[in-house]
Amino acid sequence: MTDNKKTTKEIVKNVSKKQESKAEIFIRLATIRTHKVLKALRILGNCSNRNNYEYTNEQTTKIFESIHNTLEMIQAKFTQSKQEVESFKL
Repeated sequence: MTDNKKTTKEIVKNVSKKQESKAEIFIRLATIRTHKVLKALRILGNCSNRNNYEYTNEQTTKIFESIHNTLEMIQAKFTQSKQEVESFKL
């Protein structure tokens, strides 16, 4: 009986997703994913407690440079037009 309930839930979930517009899908997924990123960053912040961890300035610089570079790359994806992304053609 558990399998039937699970299958029914999956069917309802899939049907309602099909009725969502692209904007609604974006809002739903972007919200969930943004919450996950922010939570992960807060958890990373827990590593700053010098009573529990030992680290160098070089190590923290590497961490924040990596985060910064990745954030810039993702931000560029949102700001580039489709033509800029597909600029090469033979």
